[in-house]
Amino acid sequence: MHSIAIAGMGRMGANMALRLAAKGITPVVWNRTPEKAAALADKGVIPAATLTELFSKLTEPCVVWMMLPAGQPTETLFLGLLSLLRKGDMIIDGANGNWHDAVRRSEKAAEMGIDFLDAGVSGGIWGLEKGYCIMTGGTETSFRKAEPFLKALCQEGGYMHCGGSGAGHFTKMVHNGIEYAMMEAYGEGFELLKASPFGDIDMAELASVWNRGSVIRSWLLELAQNAFDKDPKLEKVEGVVPDSGEGRWTVEEAARLGVPLPAISVSLFKRFRSQMKDDFGDRLSAALRNEFGGHEVTGK
Repeated sequence: MHSIAIAGMGRMGANMALRLAAKGITPVVWNRTPEKAAALADKGVIPAATLTELFSKLTEPCVVWMMLPAGQPTETLFLGLLSLLRKGDMIIDGANGNWHDAVRRSEKAAEMGIDFLDAGVSGGIWGLEKGYCIMTGGTETSFRKAEPFLKALCQEGGYMHCGGSGAGHFTKMVHNGIEYAMMEAYGEGFELLKASPFGDIDMAELASVWNRGSVIRSWLLELAQNAFDKDPKLEKVEGVVPDSGEGRWTVEEAARLGVPLPAISVSLFKRFRSQMKDDFGDRLSAALRNEFGGHEVTGK
């Protein structure tokens, strides 16, 4: 079996390293701030303070799984790894990155005889305990080399070779677009329940009931129940919903390919709206109502 390193000890990367260790695979771990890697030294992993040290602790051929934020952090790490890796080694990109970047990186790695997989990783903070769901893109040969690690990380049947380079990140992009729309649908439904004449319905209990035989049962609904159990009226939560990029890319690809995605598109724009304070467009609408109809305008 190839030896493996995980580069990036954020919540996902650290938990993936710990799950590998729990499955009998000892990963070498590295982080841009070495303290995060060192803190896991007594948990069945091998910390490395630098990338050079990381490679000194790996046997040939090796796999390095990148789990840094998408964009420049991952690009910087990728280029750094290319300067250290040997022919026959492998890079797996587990960031929520744009699939076009995966295609480009795969081509660059291939020029140096280095295998490359793009891996869309889902499971969040529960992946350590429950196992992850991982979608991969790349060659069949690269997939098979990585399969022992995928099997250790995932739930049974929870990983897949989706196609050529970029397919893993493209599939994860669509996965997250669907997630956006599902979250929006649950949010709207519970909003209507709250506004109804029966607004004192126990939301946590209802979520639990819906998860027992209902056609809308899901893990997201289980998480909704958890959230209501902790804070029944969600009074401790601010209604700002960031978007990390995948929803935007999903809508952009749909526009490019001429595929209608009304629900996913609306859920993306709703997230944009949640991030706006004192929206200029709303102020103009209020001013226009005053201009044409004399409707009252509420000042600041």
